[in-house]
Amino acid sequence: MRLVTWNCNGALRKKLNAADALNADVLIVQECEDPARSTPQYRHWAGDYLWVGENKNKGIGIFPKNKNIVRRLDWFGSFCIPGLHTTSQSISWNTADLSLFMPLTLNDSYTILACWTKGRDSQAFGYMGQFWKYLQIHREQLKSENTIIAGDFNSNAIWDKEDRWWSHSDTVKELELLGLHSLYHAKTGECQGQESIPTFFHQRNPRKPYHIDYVFISDNLLESSSLEVGAIGDWLEFSDHAPLVANID
Repeated sequence: MRLVTWNCNGALRKKLNAADALNADVLIVQECEDPARSTPQYRHWAGDYLWVGENKNKGIGIFPKNKNIVRRLDWFGSFCIPGLHTTSQSISWNTADLSLFMPLTLNDSYTILACWTKGRDSQAFGYMGQFWKYLQIHREQLKSENTIIAGDFNSNAIWDKEDRWWSHSDTVKELELLGLHSLYHAKTGECQGQESIPTFFHQRNPRKPYHIDYVFISDNLLESSSLEVGAIGDWLEFSDHAPLVANID
C-alpha cells in the first residue's frame, strides 16, 4: 500500500496532476477545499472521498485511488484530568472540541487517523497539544495493530517547553508506549528534533526548513515499511510542504 500525506497549501483543484504523480493508493491532503463545493473536475477526481474542515476552503481530504475503499469512523468521547482540585472546565474536553482529525478505515484492514493540528493564539493547547488531547480520549482505539497516524502536525521537538506535558517529545513517547513509531525516524535513525530532511519551508523559502509532517505506524507494520520525502525542487511550486510517501507492506 502506498499512502501519501501532503499539505497542498490550498487550491488542490489546481494541483491534481501533481497529486496524481504520487501514484498513491490513498491520499491524505491537508488544507484542501471540499470537493462537493468546488469544480466538477475536482469532484470527479475525488471519487468516494472523505472530507472534514472548518470552512469549505480548508480541511482534510481523504482520496482513495486504485479501487481502494475508505470509511469514516465515528469516534467521539471525552477526557478529564483526574486529581485536580478545581472546578475549571479547562481540565476536561471532548472530541468535538479538537481540530482537525479524521479517523477512518482503509479496505476494512487499516485504521488511519488523518491529522492537521490547529491552534488559536488564545489556546495553550495548540498544534501538538490538540493531538495530545485527542490521544487521551482515543488511546484505546489507536493502540491496535495495523494503525497509521499521518498528517501535518505543525510540531517539532525543537519547540518543546519543559513545563508542558503535551510537548512534542513527550507525546511521541506516549505513542511509542502504544506501539506507534515515527516511520521517518525509525528508518533514518535520526532523533526527534535533529531531522536532516525537512518537510516544510516557511513562506516557501528554502532557507527556512522545518520537519513538521509525520507518519506513525504500529509495530507490526514497521519492519516491512519505508518512507520517502518529496524533493524540494519538485514541490515548492505547488506548496510550502513536501509530501510524505509511506510504502506499507
